[in-house]
Amino acid sequence: MADNYERRSRTRTGHALGTSFAAVIATLVATGPAHAHVKWFAPYVVGAAPAPITDTLTNGWFWAGIALVLVFFAATVLVERSPSATPVNGMLDRLALPLWRRGDDFMRAVIGAFFVAIFAVGGVYLTPDLQTPNEWVSWLQLLIALLVFSRRTMPLAAAGIIGLWVIALRDYDFFHLLDYLALGVGIAGYLALAADPESKWYQHRFTVLRWGVAIALMWSSLEKFAYAEWFYPLVEERPFLTFGMPRDMFIPMAGVAEFTMGFGLLWTPLIRRLSAVALIVIFTAAVYPFGRIDLVGHALIMGTLFLIAADPTPSGLKLPKLAPAIGSVPAGLLAAMVLIAGAYWGLHGTFYDYQVQGPTVAAEGQLLTHRPNAEHPHAGSATTTQ
Repeated sequence: MADNYERRSRTRTGHALGTSFAAVIATLVATGPAHAHVKWFAPYVVGAAPAPITDTLTNGWFWAGIALVLVFFAATVLVERSPSATPVNGMLDRLALPLWRRGDDFMRAVIGAFFVAIFAVGGVYLTPDLQTPNEWVSWLQLLIALLVFSRRTMPLAAAGIIGLWVIALRDYDFFHLLDYLALGVGIAGYLALAADPESKWYQHRFTVLRWGVAIALMWSSLEKFAYAEWFYPLVEERPFLTFGMPRDMFIPMAGVAEFTMGFGLLWTPLIRRLSAVALIVIFTAAVYPFGRIDLVGHALIMGTLFLIAADPTPSGLKLPKLAPAIGSVPAGLLAAMVLIAGAYWGLHGTFYDYQVQGPTVAAEGQLLTHRPNAEHPHAGSATTTQ
């Protein structure tokens, strides 16, 4: 009798895992290695007029992606509320326990390795597209790497990260640097909170990190809707990225996948963990076509995703009934989209004064995604109104 119960338990666990991981597999098929940061590999102008938000809201592929994600998230909520939830979570906990026990050591090693890597690359602030001729910036980043290995100096490392972001404002637009604000604040917040195990805030150190990565992913995903043309050179150069899907189908669905998986990091434990696993696979897959720069640039996000996948603690809304739990997914996703997308388009319109116009065409007829400027190749050079 006990053997029969054990077999039934294993069967339920297998079915639950199959349902849950179907969401991950479908997401991978929909996005592939589409999470390479476009600003590292293609020309752009931060101040160019974004496509109107109405273009996204009237795009059928956008809504198709949303519908698929909602089905997958709802299925995962059903698994979490079923008798199979305990063995599923137990299996994930056992697999992740060695990493979770050394979570702080792992995260500090990742942060230290990242800053050593960008010191070795040289000539950048915090990320590959924020280039600088100032050699002292690279040495400051090496110092930050050294500071993360002592609890006494971790707050100094946190201050150094925020300081570098502020210093970069001398050379780059504020809106451009918003791409890296949430992640920078998340990493700095983690270092500050992890420095004092006796503090009442110590237990929130990984939560701050998770929110920073989630917001960063949701924010960066909006480029696929606001500036789809930035991705055209990448897709044309590497057509295998789309898995045979039409370009204008692939890009909005990839944007939906990136936004919703970022959102998933803030939701229930199983959705959070499966979103993190899917993102790890996607970011890892992007390294092959895009190379070491992609690996270095995404190292902090990838390291954090491993911890998010390993984290056994509860997260998200705690709703006792099934219907409200399932209903909270579209409601929460809608709220996140309104807040993040509203901030993106609203702040862009506040910081830049531009006329909506078509893409620039070079003399040889090649479509350009920006107006070239030799002195500021990646600055806002959109035509301004008088």
